[in-house]
Order: sequence, then C-alpha cells, then structure tokens
Amino acid sequence: MKKQSFMLVLGMLSLSLSLAWPQALLGQTVKLNLNAKYGANNFHTKGAEEYAKLVKKYSKNSVEIVVHAGSSLVKGDALEAVKNGTVAMTDMFIPFTAGGGKIFGISALPFIANSYDEAFRLYEASKPAYQKTAKKWNQKFLYAVSWPPSGFYSKKKVAEVADFKGLKTRTYDKNSAAFINKVGASAIALPWGEVYSALRTGLVDSVVTSSASGNDGKFWEVLNYFTQINYAYPLQGVTINLDYWNSLSPSQKKAMLKAAQEIEAIQWTVSKKEDERAKSTLLQNGLEINQIDANLKQKLDAVASTLLKDYLKDSDAQLKNIFTTYKNTKDKTKY
Repeated sequence: MKKQSFMLVLGMLSLSLSLAWPQALLGQTVKLNLNAKYGANNFHTKGAEEYAKLVKKYSKNSVEIVVHAGSSLVKGDALEAVKNGTVAMTDMFIPFTAGGGKIFGISALPFIANSYDEAFRLYEASKPAYQKTAKKWNQKFLYAVSWPPSGFYSKKKVAEVADFKGLKTRTYDKNSAAFINKVGASAIALPWGEVYSALRTGLVDSVVTSSASGNDGKFWEVLNYFTQINYAYPLQGVTINLDYWNSLSPSQKKAMLKAAQEIEAIQWTVSKKEDERAKSTLLQNGLEINQIDANLKQKLDAVASTLLKDYLKDSDAQLKNIFTTYKNTKDKTKY
C-alpha cells in the first residue's frame, strides 16, 4: 500500500513537472507571434520576416516566429502588450512608444545625427539604455533599425524659417512637436492611419516623416514638396517578452541573438537603399524634392541645440553619458 502511494505521488510529481517545464526544453517547436506595426510591404516588416527565417535556420527549426503585419495583434500600446504577454514579440516605433521615457526619445532628437553612420553610432551608445528600459517592461531588446532620415513634407515650398510660420504639421513624438512649435508651425499629434485623410481635409498641411513613409502614404496626391532637412534617424525596435525568452533553451536564445545581430546589420543597409528608392518614387509621381541651404540649416541647428539643452537639463547620468560616448565615437564610419 505504501509502495502504491509512493508511486502515485511520484507519478503526479512527474506529470506536474512535465507541464511546468518549458516547451523549449522538451524538444518541441516553440511558436512565437510577432506583431509588426506596419503593412506587409514596409521594409521593417519585411525585415522581421527575414529575421524569422534566420531564427528558424539557426535554431534548426525549433523556433518559429510568425509575423503579423499591420498591427493586427496589437491596436494599443505595444510595450504594454508584450509586457503582459498578450503577444510574445513586437516591433515598435521607439520614439513614439509610451512608457519608454526620455531614453526612447533619443533617436528622434533633432540634428543629433546627420548621417546613417552617425545614427548608428548614436544607437550603439544608446543600446544598453534601451536594453535596460525594455527589461523594466519585462522584455528582451533584440535589435533596432533606423528609418530613413525624417524630412518635411508640405504644400508650399520651405526655404527659410519664416516659411514654417502658420503651418499645421503632423509630428511623431514630443521632440518633433517641440521642434516644430519652436520654428513657428503648430504641431498636431495624429495616428499614422489618420494622416492622409487629415491632409485631404486640411486638418494638417505638412508632415515630419521619412521618404519611405511619404512613399507608403502616397503623399504626392496631397502635398507638393519634400524638403530634406534630415531632422532625425528614428529607430524601429524589436522586443520579446522575458517570460517567453526565459523559457527558451540556451541554444535557442543563441540562435535568436545571432539572427538579431545579422538582420540588424542587413536592415541598416536596406534602410539606406529604401531611402533612395522611396525618393525616386516620390519624384516619379511629381513631388518636388529639395535640399536645405546652409543658412536654413544653421538656424534649425540653433533651435535643435536649445532643445537638447532643455532635454538634458534634468536628465540622469545614464542619459548624459550616452551623449558623451556618442561624441567620442562620432568620427567613426560604418554605413
């Protein structure tokens, strides 16, 4: 009787352990859903698809990532959704993501980076802080890729600071809103899905965004000019819920990190190519593309400098150290 009882307890314990043990350690294929913010044709979404293929390859088919385009899995706060495990993984437009604080706004600060090389160095200097912030939100930060540089779309030509006055401009975060207000326009916050109709109705008459986004939005139908002010190189990042991450085996984690490092390098180059491709399409559809002259750039830089001082005024040592590190590596080139 005692032996039977012992065997019964042992059997129940074995069953309970098998149910609690992570799938990854039982040799089963782990399926992870990844919420992609933009449509299937967006280069960031395509990058996520390629990442999934690399993970499958390096994990020897033991990790399957399924990418869901167009924010089909998350309609609200992506950071919150991954924190709570509503979805295992997501990409996110980092500067616009609520909860990231000042750290998440770094890549969208005006004129800090003036080229892809500088944008990548700024990202490298910021990456430990991104990782730390993601961890606070129960997430593992995997990789990030820059958008093409943000320019200024408008109905009228912008050649000097006075031309911004009176414009109603859709901006994408607090930093870009502060900048637009400083140069005399009025910043208006709108979800991306409402921008085109707002341009049609006149609610806004200008937009701060990239060549790629203007191309996706078919801005040539509602606007006339794209001025390449190269305002910022904002980041799109990918994270995974820490509970999901911790359930993976060491070899699966290694596969995901290897794939992340590889796709990050690939996608930074793709972003640069996407910028040229998008600008070509804008031109072909009748949008006029202009550079800014040295005089306007100097005046915009002065505004940006004031905003950076305000930004750093009450910042902690971690954030200030990012800019010190960036400054010390700024002359190095990669892209």
